[in-house]
Amino acid sequence: METRGPSGKAAAARRRAAGAHRRADRAEALAAQQEHFAEQTGQPIHLRIAATHRKAAASHRSSAHLQEAYAHRLESWQSPAGPPPPFMSVVADACGTGSAALALLGSDHSQLAVAASDDPSRAAQDLEYVLGEGPCRDAAAGRRRIIAAGPAIERRWPGYGPAVTALGFGEVVAVPLETPDGCLGSLAVFDPRPGIARSAVFTEITDALVRTVLLGPDADPELYGSTDHRDTVHQAAGMVSVQVPCPVEDALALIKAKAYADGVPVNEMARRIVHGKLRLA
Repeated sequence: METRGPSGKAAAARRRAAGAHRRADRAEALAAQQEHFAEQTGQPIHLRIAATHRKAAASHRSSAHLQEAYAHRLESWQSPAGPPPPFMSVVADACGTGSAALALLGSDHSQLAVAASDDPSRAAQDLEYVLGEGPCRDAAAGRRRIIAAGPAIERRWPGYGPAVTALGFGEVVAVPLETPDGCLGSLAVFDPRPGIARSAVFTEITDALVRTVLLGPDADPELYGSTDHRDTVHQAAGMVSVQVPCPVEDALALIKAKAYADGVPVNEMARRIVHGKLRLA
């Protein structure tokens, strides 16, 4: 199975890349056909159809490139003592940065799951989860790109801003992961290469994440096992709700507040509770 070691994941990534290239080829062929029809008939509708196929092809190509990059990274990985690199590490590279995170959000814009390229971007997503404010929430809520840099980060998010700049980030860009029926969440990149956030490349990457990575025939919303659904946090909230006692929602808020006050990642705080090393009652 693809989740059993780097070699299996690399093979799965190669298969997904090949499938994405095939779909891109088909979309490009359909686009060329429609463009030919437009020349013959003079009807602009064919050009509109062709543009749709071209956009789909670009999305599939971007997805294929991400999968190929991930397969290569796994095949080149030389540190068997530690965990293999996450899929989001190649997303970050493609976005011109070292730190990127993807947050899947509920209808109330709360985090349901998160995947990150590295520890700093994961810490930034933990801050959004704990504080209930930040770029991913704003991007999803407003269905628009959010860009903040320098002092504007702290002005925009009084709680999140100072904490995320303390991680060393000077710029953050978040883009909603929109579908025809709604919004899956957001992609956040930190300190991107100048200009990348407004480029066509960035748009193609986010579109590829929605169309072919999170959705589609070869979708893998678990991102090769690197997506965290915060199961331990929810387990800890259930335990605290019994110990206090209080509603689970209040228990979760208590865990978040304790984690933030102590400067401890919320998942680590939850593990301490679940393993009996900490009681909040």
